[in-house]
Amino acid sequence: MLHYETYILNDKAEWIVFVHGAGGSIVTWKYQKEAFRPYFNLLFVDMRDHGNSKNMQPEYSEYNFDIVCDDILEVIDHIGIQRAHFMSLSLGSVVLQKIDEKRPKMIDKMIMAGGVFKADLKIKIFVHSAKFLNYFLPYRVMYNLFSLIVLPKKNHAQSRRIFRMQSRKLAPKEYLKWVALYKEFFKLLKSFFSREMNALSLIVMGEEDHVFYKAAKNFVEHHTKASLVVFEKCGHVVNIEQYEKFNQTVLNFLLPKPATN
Repeated sequence: MLHYETYILNDKAEWIVFVHGAGGSIVTWKYQKEAFRPYFNLLFVDMRDHGNSKNMQPEYSEYNFDIVCDDILEVIDHIGIQRAHFMSLSLGSVVLQKIDEKRPKMIDKMIMAGGVFKADLKIKIFVHSAKFLNYFLPYRVMYNLFSLIVLPKKNHAQSRRIFRMQSRKLAPKEYLKWVALYKEFFKLLKSFFSREMNALSLIVMGEEDHVFYKAAKNFVEHHTKASLVVFEKCGHVVNIEQYEKFNQTVLNFLLPKPATN
């Protein structure tokens, strides 16, 4: 089973399940843990090969999104969570929408930070370039290169450093298995863009997220249950770069509104 951590407020509290992106880990959510613990039960998972989720069984020669989602659902079922809010980062938004497709009644509200939504030209170039360069560059060089492409500015430095630090835990063989996700990546994005969403969703993007922001904006324009919040002077990893603003924005979305006289 995946490595996971839980923080229990009480038996009646709602759950939030946190799904990090490719190359990340539970550490991705370092600034969210204390902010959300006073209000919710929390479940953090390290996806297969990431963080402390190593030597997973059964082994696969390559991965697909069903495998990744089923790993997470196994943990959720083990804990006995019937319904929860879900929060994702980056590629985790695709995993989250796949979970919503598999178990729509399980998801209450969704929060997708730095989400990946539509295969526009920039995203296609980004993915196909990564696939091509895998033949020539060691995967750690790849991660450093693409973290610089996605997070190029000085104010993105902390997010870039955390991303690179966590990505070092992936072995080369494990990395290549995750690269195989590209085979269904575009098909899933197209499917999720056109299908009706079941849950109210908050999408939080950085204004400086030059790779993924435009696609997120297009996605929200086509889905009535999705709303978009954009942080100025912020890059891709909004939950780290502007974590206080991010936490308050999400709490406002999740918590009941106070009654007015």
